[in-house]
Amino acid sequence: MGWLRSYLPIIVMVLNQFIYAGVSLSTRLVFSAGMSPRVFVVYRHVLATIVMAPIAYFSRRNSRSYCLNLKSFSWIFFVSFIGIVLTQNLFSEGLYLTNSAVASAFGNLVPAVTFVIAACAGMEKVNIGSWRSIAKIVGTVICVSGAVSIALLKGPKLLNAENLPSKSITMVSSEAASWVLGCLFLTLSCFSWSIWLILMVPASKSHPDPLSFSAWMCFMATLQSALVALVLEQDPLAWKINSLFEFGSAIYAGVMGSAVSFFIQAWCISLAGPLFSAMFNPLTAVIVSILAPLLLQEEVYFGSLIGSIAVIIGLYIVLWGKAEEVVVVNVNTDSESMLNSTEEVKISIASSKTNLEEPLLYAHSPSHN
Repeated sequence: MGWLRSYLPIIVMVLNQFIYAGVSLSTRLVFSAGMSPRVFVVYRHVLATIVMAPIAYFSRRNSRSYCLNLKSFSWIFFVSFIGIVLTQNLFSEGLYLTNSAVASAFGNLVPAVTFVIAACAGMEKVNIGSWRSIAKIVGTVICVSGAVSIALLKGPKLLNAENLPSKSITMVSSEAASWVLGCLFLTLSCFSWSIWLILMVPASKSHPDPLSFSAWMCFMATLQSALVALVLEQDPLAWKINSLFEFGSAIYAGVMGSAVSFFIQAWCISLAGPLFSAMFNPLTAVIVSILAPLLLQEEVYFGSLIGSIAVIIGLYIVLWGKAEEVVVVNVNTDSESMLNSTEEVKISIASSKTNLEEPLLYAHSPSHN
């Protein structure tokens, strides 16, 4: 079962991308039906908190890691606003103004931005003479290129349907302007998500229990997103849930898209770092690009297929670079441990020889007098 433990972070991150794809598709459907994106974000995290809070409380009731101090509270408050409230409101607005395939494609900017920020912060080593660093750089460029291809590359249309926005906070009327503005929102969402991935490293150390940490994030995000929605949403009727599908989508997004995925992200980041988590994001774009034209009748071009292939190639190039890096680190660590053990053995042997060479009774001891 050792191999399963080694590949478990990869397995759960792939499953997490299927969760995100389901959230993207279902969310786009409820937005098209007229539900407010800001209100949806609030309901999503209310339900996530209802699920996560009891689990975290009863599982860690007697643990010190459940208690918050001022430092951990400040970190959770900050990362909740950056990674949940700001990111998801920007993403929801961008999703509303474009479509689910484009929104998921723009998520592939996250690995590139995360790699740059992590490298500047010293969390990722960049050595041009190393094949591992070159693989991460090349793979990141290919991923971004694939994302741009999915969003912009033209060609034969596979399916075509128009879903014009009517609940956006912007006053843009033309379709072209709405598309550009939506892409801008999605880009800003990627930047805030990348910053969140970086900040999760020190934040997780301040409160090392991923389950409790995720529950507190959902609770903080509920309060913060509710305040944002109250300020931006002028229509009181927007808070009304009009169908069972809207309620079910909010439950799925809250339980799976927030509660479960936040726990997975926090756990994987604590084990493998932020870049490892970010590099799985391209899989969501691939999944959505396949399902969106089938389920939502969204406009999809042949370029999406080319971009999806590029995304997969880039993803595995970067993962190869990370995997080789981990192997080298482990080998170096083992070598250092073996050298330390060898030195300890040599010192022990030398000490034993010294003790054996010394006489048991000294010539000037009282026994010889």
